[in-house]
Amino acid sequence: MSQLFTETVLIAIVASGIRLAVPLLLASLGEMYGQRSGVLNLGVDGIMLLGAFGGYYAVLRSGNVWFGLVVGAAVGMALGLASAVISVTLQAEQGISGIGVFLFGLGMSDLLFQKMVGTPVPITSFSDVHIPLLADIPVLGGMLFQHSMVVYLAFAAVPVSFFVLNRTTFGMNIRAVGENPEAADSLGVSVTRVRYATVTIGGTMAGFAGAALAIDLGIFQQNLTNAAGFIAIALVYFGAWRPVGVMAGALLYGFVNALVLQLKTLGIIPRSWSDIAAMAPAVVTILALVVVAQRFRQPAALTKPFTRGS
Repeated sequence: MSQLFTETVLIAIVASGIRLAVPLLLASLGEMYGQRSGVLNLGVDGIMLLGAFGGYYAVLRSGNVWFGLVVGAAVGMALGLASAVISVTLQAEQGISGIGVFLFGLGMSDLLFQKMVGTPVPITSFSDVHIPLLADIPVLGGMLFQHSMVVYLAFAAVPVSFFVLNRTTFGMNIRAVGENPEAADSLGVSVTRVRYATVTIGGTMAGFAGAALAIDLGIFQQNLTNAAGFIAIALVYFGAWRPVGVMAGALLYGFVNALVLQLKTLGIIPRSWSDIAAMAPAVVTILALVVVAQRFRQPAALTKPFTRGS
């Protein structure tokens, strides 16, 4: 156990935890926009899977990781728009329709992979970007400032999301629609447009998150996300629909996951316990969710369809 507390191992755990948090952070922030406007999208994991395949295949053919991210985001945008049509225009029950989107993404990503690729082929992954001066700081440099550009972009999205939600007219409209769509409509805010925009943003970020995951791993396989999309939805509740809270939840999950992986690598966790240990990140997140979520109220109109004049 003493080897766990060496400087090298601790740096590796923190750095790995930050990297593992990125797909969850991106997907959670996107889902947060939709939920703040009153739409719950349980199809996040399916969107991440199709975004992951789209990003993987684009990099496989082009060798350009940024092109892969753009393709993944585009796939997510298309599925987010489709989810908005189903939930907002058709007013389907959001839980059931979301599961349908998830199953579509799960099956279609595997089908496309089998038909277009067949067997897993490694692709180019991200290169680390060492931030000048900061990367040379002892201990902290290795933990925080020697990551890929996608990691920096993901965490930059937190203050951007805070600003959008709290300092812009669009953010005010999102919050108004999520709390009282009838009142927002009476003031001239288009509930339909706001919800379309937020669900599409959520889909775009989920697709981007899936592509980032596949490219970071350098491979694609069936059910690559391993239910990360559902964890992302839970983290929105954990974070009380606030960007900083969502980031805290993603980091918690990432750090616990990184710790478990390091314990396995060091042989501290016996192989016979590996399956149980793999459940630790999800269990810790759920327990934290139960404690935290009770202290905050969800958007009043969450999962409630809106019909003008009803």
